[in-house]
This record gives sequence, C-alpha cells and structure tokens, in this order.
Amino acid sequence: MSVIEPGVSFPRLNEKAPDFEAISTQGVIKLSSFEGKWVVLFSHPADFTPVCTTEFHGFASEAAEFEKRNVQLIGLSVDGVAAHLAWMKDIEDVFGTKVPFPVIADMDMKVSRLYGMIHPGASSTAAVRAVFIIDDKQTLRAMIYYPMSAGRSIAEILRVVDSLQTTDNNGVSTPANWTPGEPVVVAPPANMSAIETPEEAQSKGYDYKRWYLRYKNL
Repeated sequence: MSVIEPGVSFPRLNEKAPDFEAISTQGVIKLSSFEGKWVVLFSHPADFTPVCTTEFHGFASEAAEFEKRNVQLIGLSVDGVAAHLAWMKDIEDVFGTKVPFPVIADMDMKVSRLYGMIHPGASSTAAVRAVFIIDDKQTLRAMIYYPMSAGRSIAEILRVVDSLQTTDNNGVSTPANWTPGEPVVVAPPANMSAIETPEEAQSKGYDYKRWYLRYKNL
C-alpha cells in the first residue's frame, strides 16, 4: 500500500486550485494573478532530456492556439532558472521555436508537492509529467498524469480545454473523441416526467439514440 509522503498534497477537481508564488524564467509569478485567464500548468522531470524537449517544442509550437482560448501556459521542473534559460535557448536553436511562456524553477519542490507532482515510485527528486487545467475562476477542472517515458499529446490538451469551455458556455457535455464542430451530448433527463419521446427530441433538433443519449449541433 502506497503512503502519501509528508508535505505532499493532491488537489481535487472542481475545487479552488492551490495558489502559489514561484520564481520562473519570466520573474516571480503568482497563480492568482492569472485569474480571468485559463491556465495549463504542466510539469516535466528535468531539463535537457529528450522527451521533455519534444514536449516543450510541442507546447511552444501551439502557443498561439492556447492564447486564442485565453489560456496561459506555465511549465515547471525542479531545475534552476539558469538551466531553464539555457535549455530554452537550446530548444530555439534546434527547432527554431521560441518558448514564450514562463517555466517555474521549483528547486525547493514547493509547487510540486502542493500539486502532487512528486511520485516516489517514479522519482523522489523529479516531478512526473502532470497537467493541470485551471479555469478563469481559478477552479481546477482537469488533471492528467503521464509516466516518465510517455510524451504528452498537445492536441489532446487543447481538446480538453475546448471541451471544458464548450460545456461551460452551452450547458452540454462532449462525447468520446469529440472535437470542436462535432455534435455534443444533451444532459440526461432529471426525472421521469422529463423523458422525451423520439418525436419530441427530434422536434428540438436532437439526434435521438436513447432517452438518455441525445446529440445536438451547437
């Protein structure tokens, strides 16, 4: 049975994201200062490592897409600012892509422990690959953890942001493999009297599959 290490916490979905103040490649940043924007906070095990390098290139390449969605990207590892800056320059030299977002130098592992990024079974001195999606009200909306060996899909992280923003704006849900522009799922009936016949559902423009599964186009 695994035991949570002292000083390590795990944030929970739909609760306030733990605030922090930390040194980064763009100076001291505080999570609460980004209220009004969505935040994608992601950790990586170490600078100058192959999988992490491809991920940073991936995030940097899609930075404009995140910006279109009012998302602030924030990277993190337990390396220092000097190492981060040297690595950012190396990524630019290799790929021709600048890293435009701040990268936290979490040398004391304060933020890593606050967000449950340190998993002793993987490493007691490096943050695992974790992604935290925080909405514009500073509520934690999604968490994704990856093993050290598996690079993240940037397209999937964008897709989750799109899903969350779509459901917030329209009061719907998104089905498996959904991407923007595809049909969404209508909330199931809350009680017996709200169950619709196929004809009633179709009159509202729904694609009726079952009483509990109805699609619609936005």
